[in-house]
Amino acid sequence: MGRKVIQLDYLAIILVILSGLFHSLWNLFTKKSVNKNVFLWFCQWAAILIFLPVVIFEIPTIEQVPTSGYFLILASILLHGAYVLLLAKSYTIGDMSQVYPIMRGTTPLLVPIFGVLLLNETVHWLGWIGILFIVSGIVIVGDRKNKGFRKIVDKSILLAVLVGIMITSYTIVDKVTLQYIPAFTLNEATNIGNMLALTYVTMKSQAIRQEWKVNWKTILLGGLIAPGGYILFLKALEFMPVSQLAPMREIGTVFGTLMGIFILHERQGGSRIVASVLITGGIILLAQ
Repeated sequence: MGRKVIQLDYLAIILVILSGLFHSLWNLFTKKSVNKNVFLWFCQWAAILIFLPVVIFEIPTIEQVPTSGYFLILASILLHGAYVLLLAKSYTIGDMSQVYPIMRGTTPLLVPIFGVLLLNETVHWLGWIGILFIVSGIVIVGDRKNKGFRKIVDKSILLAVLVGIMITSYTIVDKVTLQYIPAFTLNEATNIGNMLALTYVTMKSQAIRQEWKVNWKTILLGGLIAPGGYILFLKALEFMPVSQLAPMREIGTVFGTLMGIFILHERQGGSRIVASVLITGGIILLAQ
């Protein structure tokens, strides 16, 4: 029995690392897109259609959902919708190698706190040290001293922190919602919410045709790996506490930072690599 539990823990960790990789990849696609809102809108449509057959198969297995379960589903949809709007705005004005670590790094500090307080989970003392490492890495990434960039950096950091708060909120809500509906169905519901949240700004932009023409390949790929990565995380939550897994998922911060430096050729590479090392060390401590 003990060996089986350990194997499930390792499986959960592998799923979370893959989830972080997939998340950083589609964030790279988003940063490189022409119009962030339109690109993300297309990705939601692609995700809805790609995973619809699985959801149709999964829905009949769902038992009767209580009223509280429907409120949780609605809360998840609203939080994911707010997240995707803030995400598009963040990448419109900020560098990926700065914005991505901040938006993802807010979560490892807040989720364990709420996991302990609200879900009665526990975090080992090594885990708290790991969380401190991760937060330290975020502080380094957010410290840019060039005053010429102060206005745009302040705004991009604020938006990134708001994105992180949305991630924290929907992560906690989704952990509880999994008691009522399975991962694929929950993810499909949030994809529909994201699509609806982005529809107004997308139609107003008049950039639909251009975005599809330029990025249809990455839209289809993003529609697969964006929800696919989150589904892997939801599956991992079935085996381990959210207070431990959510910080681990921030390995995507390292992937995102390196992509921003070496693929997008963004500045401040040295400090951001140091931050990535701290974040990785924190994740290793959390896995103990």
